[in-house]
Amino acid sequence: MNNKIKVCVAGATGWAASELCKGIVLTDDQELVAAVSRKNAGEDLDEILELRTGKIIPVFATIEEALNIPCDVMVEYTSPGIAKHHIVSALNKGVNVVVATSGLSDNDYGEIRIVAEQHQKSVLAVGNFAISVVLLNRFAEIAARYMPNWEIIDYAKQSKQDAPSGSAMELANRLSKVGKPNLAVEIADTKGIKETRGASISGMQVHSVRLPGFVISLEAIFGMEDEKLTMRHDAGNSAKPYVGGALLAIRKVSSFTGLKRGVDSVMDF
Repeated sequence: MNNKIKVCVAGATGWAASELCKGIVLTDDQELVAAVSRKNAGEDLDEILELRTGKIIPVFATIEEALNIPCDVMVEYTSPGIAKHHIVSALNKGVNVVVATSGLSDNDYGEIRIVAEQHQKSVLAVGNFAISVVLLNRFAEIAARYMPNWEIIDYAKQSKQDAPSGSAMELANRLSKVGKPNLAVEIADTKGIKETRGASISGMQVHSVRLPGFVISLEAIFGMEDEKLTMRHDAGNSAKPYVGGALLAIRKVSSFTGLKRGVDSVMDF
């Protein structure tokens, strides 16, 4: 009897998602059954990624076609423009969702939460699966309770279209639940060009830098009189650090109903 978690990956041939697919086929409790990739539609993911499963893993052009293959979890790893449609389509089909795509807003997630609850399904939205980011988020929440001034900076390669990153969005959302940082000068009262103070996201000031040489970096900077604390995550060129967290998310997404954000929301600390 096959009790494996059946997984469909949208964006399966992408940089991070392809590494995840390789990770899934090496597990004992998960099975990759379908994929979405417009450029590879009609092909076999097993051959494309050289997974060596001995099984055909069909690749479809649309999420609707892919969801005709029964699955338990859909991993969304595409782009902000289509991600919400993929997520809602999966929920409507009775499939739980792990969201790896960045660029969705708090309003988007508010609407997604409603759909998930209507269908009694679950969505686990993760801005970054790397354990260093998971720890940064948790430690930043602790710091915000004791240091009332903070801002967020995210760095990425110059070709990254969405800003801020999903990691920065997730961190801003989490810190907003702790409180609102103190501002000696309100943004509206800034003299000069207000935009240089960054964007206000959930009441947090967030700055995005896009330059060659970066992959993904994230900083949470806390300040008090005569002292400051900087927490920073830096990603390398490999997608391997994101696999373990994603596999854990796939295992845990069915453990609740509705919406949760961050891998640590389903971890035991």
